[in-house]
Amino acid sequence: MHLEDDKRLNLQLRLDFSSAPTGEAWQAGREDIESSSAVSEPERPANTRRIMEDVCERANLKEALRQVRSNKGSAGVDGMTVDQLGGYLKQHWPAIREQLLNGTYEPKPVRRVEIPKPDGGGVRKLGIPTVLDRFVQQAVMQVLQKRWNPTFSHHSYGFRPRRSAHQAVAQAQQYITQGYGWVIDLDLEKFFDRVNHDKLMGQIAKRVEDKRLLKLIRAFLNAGVMENGLVSPSVEGTPQGGPLSPLLSNLVLDVLDRELERRGHRFVRYADDCNIYVRSERAGQRVMESITRFITQKLKLKVNEAKSRRNPWTGSSSVSGTSRDGPKASASRRQWKSWLRICGAGATISASAKRPRC
Repeated sequence: MHLEDDKRLNLQLRLDFSSAPTGEAWQAGREDIESSSAVSEPERPANTRRIMEDVCERANLKEALRQVRSNKGSAGVDGMTVDQLGGYLKQHWPAIREQLLNGTYEPKPVRRVEIPKPDGGGVRKLGIPTVLDRFVQQAVMQVLQKRWNPTFSHHSYGFRPRRSAHQAVAQAQQYITQGYGWVIDLDLEKFFDRVNHDKLMGQIAKRVEDKRLLKLIRAFLNAGVMENGLVSPSVEGTPQGGPLSPLLSNLVLDVLDRELERRGHRFVRYADDCNIYVRSERAGQRVMESITRFITQKLKLKVNEAKSRRNPWTGSSSVSGTSRDGPKASASRRQWKSWLRICGAGATISASAKRPRC
C-alpha cells in the first residue's frame, strides 16, 4: 500500500475508534447482548464481559494489521490478498466493527492446503482463513494472549511470547543431568484436527464472559473447510493456518500441563509435543499408561501409540543448532523436534535396545 493510502487508512481508523458507534442496529444488538449477559451465571471479573471493545480498540487493530501484513501468506477462499486488506478496511471497517460489537460477524470457510511434513512423514493439512478473518483473529488473539499467557504453565514453551525451543531444550537437559534419563515422548495423533469444540468452548467460557466473543470464536471453529470447490462442515479441530489456533491449542493442553504438575512430573511441552522425564524404564511404562488414559478420557484426544515411546537418554548432543548448553538463539520448533528425535528417541525399549549415543 502506498504511503498516501496508509495515511488515509490511519486517519479513518483514528476517526472510527475515537467515536462511539451509532445506529439503531448497533443499539438493538447491544441491548440484546446486555440482556443475555444478565442471566444468572457464576460470578466472573467484570473486565471479561466487554472484551470485544478491547479487540476493536484502535491500537490493537493497528498492531493486528501490521502483523497480518508482516506474515504475508496466501489468499483465502475470497481471493483477497494481504496487499488489498488495507484498502478494504478503509472502505468497510465501520460495518465490520459494528458486526463485531453486535456479535453478528460471520467468518468465511478456510481454504484447505496440504504441505509436506519436514520429516517426510506424509502431509500436514492447513486451513487458510481469508485475510480479513486473519486480521480479526489476530486482533482477538492479541487481547486474549495478554490475559491468558501469564496463567499458562511454565513447562509450556511453544507459541508463547518470550519463550523458545532454546529454553525448552535447556530445561530438558537439566532434567537429564538430574538423573531423569528416561523420556516418555507423547505423540498426539492429528491434534489440531481433533480438538473437541464443546470442551474447548467450555474452557474458554471459564475465562471469558463476553457472549459476543464466545460466539465469534465458535463461529471461527465452525466456519467449515473449502476443498476442491466444496465446503464441508467443521465439527472438530482448530485448523492450522489462523493466528488464533496456536493460542487455543495451548489452552486445550494447559489441562494436561496442570495434571502433570499435580502428579509432580518433570516435563517439557512445546505445542503438541510433550515429553516427560523419569528415572527408570518401569516408571516410564507406568506413567505412559496412566497419562494416555487421561488424554483419551479427559481431553478426548488420541495418543498415537505407534509413535509414542519410552526411550533411554545418554550423553550430549550437537545437532540442528543444539549443544550440551541448548540450541542456538535461532532455534525453532523443527530444531526442538530434531533434537528430541536424534537424542531422545534413538531406540525403543526392548530386550535388544541400545542406548543412543548423543
